[in-house]
Amino acid sequence: MTPELYDAFGMLLVGMITVFTVLALVVVTGRTLIWVVNRSTKELPSVKRKERKSTFQEEISTQKMAAIVAAVGIVTNGKGKVTSIEKAN
Repeated sequence: MTPELYDAFGMLLVGMITVFTVLALVVVTGRTLIWVVNRSTKELPSVKRKERKSTFQEEISTQKMAAIVAAVGIVTNGKGKVTSIEKAN
C-alpha cells in the first residue's frame, strides 16, 4: 500500500473516533441533565378532572346522538362504534 493510502485510513480512523466521542458526550450530557432536572424539581400534584360526563350526556339530544353515530358509521364504513361522548375542554 502507498503512504497516501495509510494517511487516508489514518484520517478516517481519527474522524470516526472523533464523531463517536462527540456523540457519546452528547448522550452522557443529555442523560445527566435529565437526571439532574428530575431530581431537583418537585412533582406536581395530580389534578383530578371533574366528572362532567353525566351532565354533558344529559345535554345531548337524541337527534344529535343519532347524527354522531351515523357520521362515525359513514366515516369508518360501519367498523367504528361510539362508546362514549365527552365534551372537549
